Amino acid sequence: MTLPDPESLVSSLHPLEVAVIQALVKAREATDAELAEAAQMDPARRDMACGWLAEKSIIECAHESVAHTVSLTETGQRYASGGTPEARIIGALTAGRELTMASLSEALEMEQSEAGTAVGALKKAAVITSGKGGALEMVPGADLAQFERVGALIAQVASEGTVDQATLPEEQQQALDGLHRKRGKSKGVFRVDEHRTRTYVLSRLGSEVAALLKDRAQIEEIGQLTSRILADGSWKGKAFRRYNINLKPPRVAVGRKHPYRAYLDQIKAKMVAMGFQQMTSPLVQNEFWNNDALFMPQFHPARDIHDAYFVADPKHSKPVEEPFFSNVAKVHADGGDTGSTGWNYKFREMQSRRLVLRSQGTADSAHKLSEGPDIPGKYFSIARCFRYDQVDATHAPDFFQVEGIVLGEQINFRTLLGMLKMFAHEMAKADQVKFVPAYFPFTEPSVEMHAKHPKLGWIELGGAGLFRPEVTGPMGISEPVIAWGLGLDRMAMVALNIHDIRDLFSSDLDLIRTTRGGV
Repeated sequence: MTLPDPESLVSSLHPLEVAVIQALVKAREATDAELAEAAQMDPARRDMACGWLAEKSIIECAHESVAHTVSLTETGQRYASGGTPEARIIGALTAGRELTMASLSEALEMEQSEAGTAVGALKKAAVITSGKGGALEMVPGADLAQFERVGALIAQVASEGTVDQATLPEEQQQALDGLHRKRGKSKGVFRVDEHRTRTYVLSRLGSEVAALLKDRAQIEEIGQLTSRILADGSWKGKAFRRYNINLKPPRVAVGRKHPYRAYLDQIKAKMVAMGFQQMTSPLVQNEFWNNDALFMPQFHPARDIHDAYFVADPKHSKPVEEPFFSNVAKVHADGGDTGSTGWNYKFREMQSRRLVLRSQGTADSAHKLSEGPDIPGKYFSIARCFRYDQVDATHAPDFFQVEGIVLGEQINFRTLLGMLKMFAHEMAKADQVKFVPAYFPFTEPSVEMHAKHPKLGWIELGGAGLFRPEVTGPMGISEPVIAWGLGLDRMAMVALNIHDIRDLFSSDLDLIRTTRGGV
């Protein structure tokens, strides 16, 4: 498109545009923050004016930088004053205090989920171990460096308020990544905020426009002729702002399906084409089907109020139907007839009846097992799930999972890996896939699938495994069952080449219109 001449542009400039041009004349180049201050306008008006000027090719973005600042969440501030759960456990044991898993939460005044997570991390790092009677003991010569780094980072951020992430050494960067992105890690100790800074300069055309503005007397302009100014004569002696008809007109957008909706529809079509039958269950579940039926103990940290959304009214469901309730309760207590020892605690009926928003698509599979599925049989669901999570590029508090189970005498772990790899290639369009060992209360063996995102690197797509007898036995199933729950939101990020999970639900119409849906 041929650029309009400077004379016509000057006549059509808005006062906000004039203020930005004049600020750039004085500064030659300026960041967006400097422009807002120099032109004496708020950031919203500045961004609007800069957008208009960039569209007219009067200004150019000479440089754009992205910075990340680190601050403490409420949990992080609490740890700054009282220490992390890991540090408090280490300090207590070093001081000679006797602690057990049963007494830990009360003795150190911390939540049960925090205590369990901290003990798990310390045992994994070979810092503590369980002795006689379940007593926790320090491992002689244990390496405490990783926990000391976390404490030092918390203290630094607490002292400075905010810290530029780029200034942190590599070891602290790794500690930060684990504590602000992974769900369940002390519920988010750090918050990382992204700040974009743009530096603007006048283009060659902009310099000509600025010169004309300098030579032209400033006359108050009127942008719209109204009956009021015609009646009172206030239009006299003022100039009317000209309209630039050479600018691009608004794009006419035809109706189309949302790209993520199109992606979900194609996933469903592919699963049906492969012979899977669809299964469903309500968004609101009781804890029995959401957790208990999956052999997840009632004291598991993932069932804490900070990791699940509980329904306020009504709080409980009707009694769970038999024989499933009795079978599952017995498996939790002593393993029942499955050959397992269970979790060795007294099963609480009212907790199993508490209502929650479905936290995992595997609840659909638990329901299907109780309904007498076909054997052999293949089932899938596209389940909306809800978990408390810190929102970032790969995490959201509500998300879609594609959940599936396959039942049959010949089903084995190799079958599962083959299906997962096919899903990654067909649904996520992932070129690189890897599997890593994992642990889930309801599957053994278990595995996590990761795919290589072109920008974000390796991201976890979900978990899978063979259902344990403690899951299938109480439902009357004796045949092997493979199961998986894959994050459709993350798979869509790879398939649609989206770099931020929030863009899947963005209100940016331009992004929605230019993203190709489907797979």
